[in-house]
Amino acid sequence: MNKLQVSNLDLFYGENHALKDISIDIPQRQVTALIGPSGCGKSTLLRTLNRMNDLVAGVKITGTVAFEGEDIYADVDVKQLRMRVGMVFQKPNPFPMSIYENIAFGLKAQGVKDKKVLDQVVEDSLRGAALWEEVKDRLNTPAFGLSGGQQQRLCIARAIAMEPEVILMDEPTSALDPIATHKIEELMDELRKKFTIVIVTHSMNQAKRISDRTAFFWMGELVEQGETQQVFNNPQDSRTQGYVSGEFG
Repeated sequence: MNKLQVSNLDLFYGENHALKDISIDIPQRQVTALIGPSGCGKSTLLRTLNRMNDLVAGVKITGTVAFEGEDIYADVDVKQLRMRVGMVFQKPNPFPMSIYENIAFGLKAQGVKDKKVLDQVVEDSLRGAALWEEVKDRLNTPAFGLSGGQQQRLCIARAIAMEPEVILMDEPTSALDPIATHKIEELMDELRKKFTIVIVTHSMNQAKRISDRTAFFWMGELVEQGETQQVFNNPQDSRTQGYVSGEFG
């Protein structure tokens, strides 16, 4: 079953035609990787999936993005949408507060005050992000005291706390060392059991390791999409072949 369905999507930043007639299905509870050279449109597409591009001046979008069959660019509550379609950014961006408050922040903003409920969500979210054992004795210390990899897992825990259905990840390991990257990849393997994940990655090896499906972008076009093994081992388009074999990109 498809969780998200993009149909005939065009996106313009002013005169710049950044996405050209994109149609792609995002299956439920799988990891879909978006790959391609810098500036090819993959992060732009990712941001259309929870309307983050609304925040950019001069953006024009045509086509549809359906979330469980409902067009998210029709009359929808964008705040509600972003709770259901969470996002983890390239650089870890913890809030300037304690580890505990980072996780509890969104719930408190929704009016949850019960300490028992908050405590449970904080623990469950940190466990879900494979971080609980490392931080359980210092929940009230500043989040900035964590390593880069731990901060990124904290940001994933913060997203999980809002109980989203989809997690968008924009190059979540590009600022991390290989050990921290490995931990995040292991975590994604676990998260796909509960969440639909869409990841933008520059690392073809990462896409091969972690994704079920891969979509290759080139100059604003979606050139090819399919099962990850097929896209890498038996690409149908010469541009895909050139990219995955390292001839360019």
